[in-house]
Amino acid sequence: MSRLVTLYSLQWGDLSLEDVCAKAKEFGYDGLELGLPDHLDVRQTDTEYYKGIKNLLEKYGLQLKTISSHLVGQAVCDRIDERHKGILPAYIWGDGEPDGVRQRAAEELILTAKAAKALGVNTVVGFTGSPIWHLLYAFPPVPESMIEEGYKAFARRFIPILDAFEKIGVRFALEVHPTEIAFDTFSARRALEAVDHHPAFGFNYDPSHLGYQGVDYVDFIYQFPERIFHVHMKDVYWSDTPKQVGVFGGHVPFGDPRRYWNFRSVGRGKINFEDIIRALNVIGYQGPLSIEWEDSAMDREHGARESCTFTKRIDFQASKHAFDAFFAKD
Repeated sequence: MSRLVTLYSLQWGDLSLEDVCAKAKEFGYDGLELGLPDHLDVRQTDTEYYKGIKNLLEKYGLQLKTISSHLVGQAVCDRIDERHKGILPAYIWGDGEPDGVRQRAAEELILTAKAAKALGVNTVVGFTGSPIWHLLYAFPPVPESMIEEGYKAFARRFIPILDAFEKIGVRFALEVHPTEIAFDTFSARRALEAVDHHPAFGFNYDPSHLGYQGVDYVDFIYQFPERIFHVHMKDVYWSDTPKQVGVFGGHVPFGDPRRYWNFRSVGRGKINFEDIIRALNVIGYQGPLSIEWEDSAMDREHGARESCTFTKRIDFQASKHAFDAFFAKD
C-alpha cells in the first residue's frame, strides 16, 4: 500500500481549517499536516476542541499524522531580534526580552506535544533556531570553541523539551534547514550527538533545503535511517550557469529570476524523487509524504493539485521478493 500523501497547511493560513480540508480533498490528498498557529491552538485544554478537529477531518475523509510548529520552534535557540516579532504570537513575544521569548517558546513547544497527543498524533515537526547560524561564514575566523558552545546551548535548551516530549509519548522532528542548528548532513549528526541521541529527537527530511547547498540529499536518508520521522516533498531548482544572486540569496525575495535557486512545485525542479522513494523504501519509512508547496511563480491551487498527482504517481512500495528468486534451481 502506498504512503499517505498529505498537504501541509501553513501555506494556506489565510483559509479556515474547513476550507483547507475541502480543498485538500478536492485536490486528491489523503490527509493534512496541521501548521501552527493558524489551524491549531495548542493552548486549548478542552477535549471537545480536539474532538471537533478530528470530526472535521473525518468529515472530509482526511487523516492526521503530524502537526508542525516551525515558527515558535525557531525562537527557542535563536538570537532574538525584531524579525521574530513578526512570526510569533504576541503572548510569546511579550516585551521582546530574548530569554523570556525563548522560555515561552519552549513552553509552547511542550504544549504542542500535548496537543499532538490529544489529536492522536505522535510526531511534531518544527525548527529549533540556532545561536550560531550567524557564524556560518568563517570570517572573521571562528574559533571551534564558539561552535561547540553553540551546540551546548542548543542541548541545554532542547533536552528538557525532548524529555517532556518523551514523557508525553511524542517525537520531535527537526526540519534540517538553513538557519537551524542542523542544516546539512554533518551538522545534523552533530546536533544528534549534542542531545546524546535522545530517543525523542529525529529529523523531518526535506530535500529542497539540501539540494541547492550541494548536499547529497539521498545519502542523508541512508545516514539517518532510524531518525527520519517525517518527510516533506518539496522541490527546488538551481541554475546550471552563474547568476547575479548566488547561493546565499543576495537579500532578494524568493521567486526573483536573478537568484541561483528557487523553490519549485514538486516535479518541476531538480530533486530526484525517484531515488528518494527508493531510499525511503530501503530504510522502511512508511510515514506520510507531506507536500510543503512553495513556488512563487505558480498559482498555489494548480501547484497543490499537480504536486499531489505527481507524488502519488512516483511513490511505490519495495518488492517483497527478489525478481530473480524464481530462477534458482533446487
